[in-house]
Amino acid sequence: MELTGVFVPMITPFDESGAVAFPALERLAHEVLDAGATGLVALGTTGEPSALTAGERDGVVAVLARVCAAHAAPLIGPPGEGVTAALSLVPPFVRPGPDGVLAHFTALAASSPVPLVVYHVPHRTGQPLDAGTLRRIAGLDRVIGIKYATGALDADAIALLADPPPGFAFLSGDDLFLSPLLALGAAGGILASAHLATDRFVALTRAWHSGDLGAARKLGHALAPLSAALFAEPNPAVIKAVLHAQGRIPTPSVRLPLLPASAAALDAALRHAT
Repeated sequence: MELTGVFVPMITPFDESGAVAFPALERLAHEVLDAGATGLVALGTTGEPSALTAGERDGVVAVLARVCAAHAAPLIGPPGEGVTAALSLVPPFVRPGPDGVLAHFTALAASSPVPLVVYHVPHRTGQPLDAGTLRRIAGLDRVIGIKYATGALDADAIALLADPPPGFAFLSGDDLFLSPLLALGAAGGILASAHLATDRFVALTRAWHSGDLGAARKLGHALAPLSAALFAEPNPAVIKAVLHAQGRIPTPSVRLPLLPASAAALDAALRHAT
């Protein structure tokens, strides 16, 4: 499995009764793949998995697996039928240290039915990892990539991209830093913002990969304000509000502990979404 291009971590839309709107999810998944996304991510943070029942989570994965199969596209998500690779979070809260994280992924890779994509998001997990540790994790058999979301364009990302491990894909997990990370050699991104302007995020990625620097810089500068606006309030509230305003999902609802996007955040995002 080659991890390159734009992967969209799908929202979970809800209908007027509060139930998961599976038909809307299916339509939205087809839309982003038709617009050029490489693949989808099921039940990432953007999908509000902790607020879903086990049955709802199973239903989301089944819908996205069916859509991906129809497009011959990869699905990243929890291991199961139709899932190509597992998005695996660095162990949160316990802060086991670099050697503990390495041991965790060693054991997980040995038991997983699918390859792993490491999700490194230290502001959520509380566990920082330097480039040397990430390189050790990248060397594990069946670890094929990383979603890198440190909230900064930092020295560890630069060091990792300066000498990337063979067969290991560096994917931006911070939408705002997609363009500079692509310029440094990233393979692509897992981008909640790409629910919107999917084709432009795809074009940005292709422009950097093809060496069209003028187009890449122009697109990067144009898309950064959209990503900033979509993350102005806790994700995915603003994304859902915009998708609802565009008539693509039946409600803008999120589940607690998230709250709906404010009118000001929606207005600001809509200005950049056209």
